[in-house]
Amino acid sequence: MTLNRPRKIIHRVRSSLPSLILPNLTFKGPLKQITPWAIAYLTLNLLTACGGYPRYLNFPFDSGGRGLNSPAEELTPQIASPYVVFVSDRNSSQAVYLFDTQRRRLVDLPGLNSLNEIASHPAITEDGRYIVFSASRQGKSDIYLYDRETQQKRNLSESLNFETRNPTISADGDRIAFEVAQNGQWDIMVVDRSGAVLNNL
Repeated sequence: MTLNRPRKIIHRVRSSLPSLILPNLTFKGPLKQITPWAIAYLTLNLLTACGGYPRYLNFPFDSGGRGLNSPAEELTPQIASPYVVFVSDRNSSQAVYLFDTQRRRLVDLPGLNSLNEIASHPAITEDGRYIVFSASRQGKSDIYLYDRETQQKRNLSESLNFETRNPTISADGDRIAFEVAQNGQWDIMVVDRSGAVLNNL
């Protein structure tokens, strides 16, 4: 019964796949007994063995607002392993949060959030040092860069008299791109960590 099963599977594969997928192959030496349909059978088994991927990471719900998920809204998550940076209004103000998936706890971000700002669309570098985000204050939106090592926040668009939104940052933190409204349309601007516009990337 077990010996017949591979033949049945190979037959189903043979009847369902077009001949272009497995052309006639010629093997020499010890491999001459291997047929394309045997390769198909082995491939089928290898693929089905990977059925557990992808998998969900389950983080417990924390009603106290100290975890990744809370009773409040969690928005626009970005991942740079092991970190997840996101926006939440869990403390009655829309602010940026950083969660360490290995230690399974929030990371303190002193000096990043302000009560008079509405934060949105954060992004983080590969090493987790720099966080870029958009913040709106008194009707004007700006792009900010936060350095976790120095705990300093820099306004990258302070000199611009245009609306800005949706920032992103390169893996090494050298370049920040965001949308800027000028000349009646949304364009993309790229700056360095000091806020200087980069014309050549």
